[in-house]
Amino acid sequence: MDVSSFRSKQLYEWMYTKGTTMFQDMGNIPKDLKQRLEDKYVIDYGRVLDNQLSEDETRKMLIQFDNDPRASVETVFIPSTYRGTLCVSSQIGCSLSCRFCHTGTQKLYRNLTPAEIAGQYMIAAWISGDYPQKENQVRKVSNIVFMGQGEPLYNFRNVSAAIELLTDPKGIGLAPWRITISTSGVAPLIPRIASELRVGLAVSLHSADNDLRSEIMPINKTYPLPVLMQSCAEFVKLASPKNRRITFEYVMLDGVNDSELDAKRLARLIKGLPAHVNLIPFNPWPGSAYKSSSPERVEEFCKTVEGLGIYASVRQPRGDDILAACGQLKSDYNKDSTEPQGVV
Repeated sequence: MDVSSFRSKQLYEWMYTKGTTMFQDMGNIPKDLKQRLEDKYVIDYGRVLDNQLSEDETRKMLIQFDNDPRASVETVFIPSTYRGTLCVSSQIGCSLSCRFCHTGTQKLYRNLTPAEIAGQYMIAAWISGDYPQKENQVRKVSNIVFMGQGEPLYNFRNVSAAIELLTDPKGIGLAPWRITISTSGVAPLIPRIASELRVGLAVSLHSADNDLRSEIMPINKTYPLPVLMQSCAEFVKLASPKNRRITFEYVMLDGVNDSELDAKRLARLIKGLPAHVNLIPFNPWPGSAYKSSSPERVEEFCKTVEGLGIYASVRQPRGDDILAACGQLKSDYNKDSTEPQGVV
């Protein structure tokens, strides 16, 4: 449709600054243009098929795109005292097959588009009350982490376009330092997170032993630890002061990667980098082969890492009663019907 740049900017503001979902509600758009738009287009962020609220106020949404039963993802909103963090997905399914991750049991279907990634934010913002906007309103959805389904760096182009949309000051306007990309270790693209996207970095590490990491995370066979750590060093050189510190995520698996030797290896591996180790007690899921390390073992591991000069903390599970915690997401569908599983 042929629309002037002036009108295009107005439409963009209505959709992404004000969160308007109906063309007829766009006050400064001429009536005939609103009708033409309504005849041809619809503002569609995705269809919420399931909306579960945990005992701890964590919210998990199953969102479907294009009326395709297979094109659904899980998105999680985690409210806390000082911020509200939205965990978004970048792919439908995942190709990495990390052995401790529920998403890894779901075959990759396709990449999400920039609109579908940003749409997860728009839906969460509406549900949380950020839209319609009010004067001097404080955002409830203040931070975004790409820690949902999929490997963000295997969808780099669309994730980049989505971040441009999310951070555009003329639109949604999130600060880049409020966004973090978590990667399983796609080493060649890690420096570009700093140089092009200007957002934060989290690395799903889970072992500082190269052989063990290859066993539980097959991507390590392609990008082994020395290659990964070199990319992390490059990221630090290129990153802005607000985003230089890397979060290293480490799931605690009983009897697998939780010994004192594992803790010492971890500290040696990342020493010299501005780093924070986030220890994650394993969150079980149906059919999982692992158990979480005991709370005592997790605490001892944390103390060992901190004693060697590395800042570390233990992540408290959120939303585990609705399978919304780290490593539990999976948007499956029933092959014998046209509806995804879990629809209410």
